[in-house]
Amino acid sequence: MKSKPNDIIIFGPPGAGKGTQSELITREFDLFHLSTGDILREAIAKGTETGKLAKQYTDSGRLVPDDVVVRIVEEKIKEIGDERGVLFDGFPRTLAQAQALDEVIEGGGRNLKWVISIVVDDEDIIKRLEGRRMCRQCNRIYHIIANPPKTEGICDVCGGELYQRNDDRREVIQERLKTYYAQTQPVLDHYRKKELLKEVDGAKHPKEVGSQILANIT
Repeated sequence: MKSKPNDIIIFGPPGAGKGTQSELITREFDLFHLSTGDILREAIAKGTETGKLAKQYTDSGRLVPDDVVVRIVEEKIKEIGDERGVLFDGFPRTLAQAQALDEVIEGGGRNLKWVISIVVDDEDIIKRLEGRRMCRQCNRIYHIIANPPKTEGICDVCGGELYQRNDDRREVIQERLKTYYAQTQPVLDHYRKKELLKEVDGAKHPKEVGSQILANIT
């Protein structure tokens, strides 16, 4: 009997290092990295029926409704097929999306194996993001403590001016964190009840965080 592909979901607040760990997981387990932002843009660019529907919302600055997001995710899963597992990144964002994903996975003969949540203290998150600087010319990213430029305010590569993005200001980060927790806590509780949730300490060095994740899911 053919085995079901194993899928993984990863959660983490802004600045928790989710992108770095997603790369590690997809490489280690040969998973398809499914980022909802990427597949939404892809569906819109291709002009699929669901993509056209999503475009109506994005063009007017509205959030794409749960049912449309789920349809786009389901279409992508079918395209990937049942030979390869998927790492879900940025999805599900709401309890309704999580419940819909349960049905998609079960109905598609797949297996949700693990749900990873990277946990980092709010003040640590703020320090990480507030210290980021980006080059206006080449978009290279620095950090005033962890990865400073050789000359303050100047990009090492192209000599462009470094600036702090609005998203990286303390008050904006705090609001982003509030939104993340309000949306995500019910989803995490949903997976905790299913005994799928694995929490890892994201305050450590990225390599240590990666080792924790692999130790939890292998």
